[in-house]
Amino acid sequence: MNKIEQALQRARDTKALIIGRGTVCRTAEMFAELFSGQRAVIVADENTWEVAGRNAQASLDAAGIVSEKPYIFPAKDFYAEWQHIESLKSFLETVDAVAIAVGSGVINDTVKLVSHMLGRRYMCVGTAASMDGFTAYGASITKDGNKQTFDCPAPLGFVLDSEIAAAAPKELAASGYADLIAKIPAGADWMLADVVGSEKIDSFAWDLVQNGLKESLADPAAVFAGDVDKTQALADGLLMSGFAMQAIQSSRPASGTEHQYSHCWDMEDLCFEGKHVSHGFKVGIGTLVSTAELEFLLEKGLENIDVDACVAAWKSWEEMESEIRTLMEGKPGHIARALVETKGKYVSKEELRSQLETLKAAWPELSVRIREQIIPFGQVRESLRLVGAPYEPEMIGVTRERFRQTVSYIPFMRSRFTNIDVIYRLGWMDEFVQRMFGKGGIWEV
Repeated sequence: MNKIEQALQRARDTKALIIGRGTVCRTAEMFAELFSGQRAVIVADENTWEVAGRNAQASLDAAGIVSEKPYIFPAKDFYAEWQHIESLKSFLETVDAVAIAVGSGVINDTVKLVSHMLGRRYMCVGTAASMDGFTAYGASITKDGNKQTFDCPAPLGFVLDSEIAAAAPKELAASGYADLIAKIPAGADWMLADVVGSEKIDSFAWDLVQNGLKESLADPAAVFAGDVDKTQALADGLLMSGFAMQAIQSSRPASGTEHQYSHCWDMEDLCFEGKHVSHGFKVGIGTLVSTAELEFLLEKGLENIDVDACVAAWKSWEEMESEIRTLMEGKPGHIARALVETKGKYVSKEELRSQLETLKAAWPELSVRIREQIIPFGQVRESLRLVGAPYEPEMIGVTRERFRQTVSYIPFMRSRFTNIDVIYRLGWMDEFVQRMFGKGGIWEV
């Protein structure tokens, strides 16, 4: 059984995958296998209709599959916003048909959520290797001014034509590459969580994501150049990440500290040059700082930490709540989220002692594994540059002062245990921030 077959066997939602050159013409083949006797309707935007939608429709027509008139969103300013959810829902409620999403992340998430709202399954024809969400549960949609993740199943089937993906606008593959390289520090974060007993590593999900990961990331310049084979390798890595999340019904295999930065900027509706910054580009900058955090821990070492001093300095919940309110003054949305998320991972002094003693004892072996896992900061930065992704915070519209402020928020923004929690629990936040943003730092302010 190959890796794809294993992934499909364990996946909760997706039961069929076709990926390769020229596969868009097999849209009808997959539809007939999964939705025999049902009507189809293609959902695309003006761009994805031209690059893949027409051929997907031709495939359906040639196979004699009855379909509704395609629903085409305007390409300009099409973003994953609630208004588009409502408009597509209004349309699909009038037709008895299975939606075929043709596009990248925005189209997929929109169709994914609306299909779930209507109690239907759907399939997707991807047009870019732009993110891992194609085969992941959940849809990221902006509602009431906030980016939110709504629970909903991944597509029942997924088709990706690697020639179309390689020819897509370069920023899409760059965004996908940045999302995939994030799995490197995310893996190190899972190691830390596993050791302290927060979230045990699932070996199947780990292998799906990590086995072959560095090979998929090996040639960013070729991905930028539109090499079909390298783009397909990138897509393979992203799809395996989605399957891993399906398998254990958690984003843990693919998301660590680096995603916390993206979530924080999502809450702030981060835009640059009049456009929303892609998920992958936000995560790419988060990957840089997460890598710096891990390298900071490796440099400092945990073999000689003073556990008693750390426990004595540990704040009560009331003190921590006060810290959050002071730190995020004027940002009620941040405060509300931080209080919930931080409460979810708050530990007593004795629980902290247990965590730190466990980390201290495990560090000689754990530090070797983390060092082998991560890609050095300079190499990550160069890879992002070569693939055409942002590699400085200013390139996504984040000033260094704002970046420093975001770093100070991150320990509180998610209940998931990651490397920033180790830094915070050891009382090293101020030192790390100074190392990054002080005189001579990577992002000197």
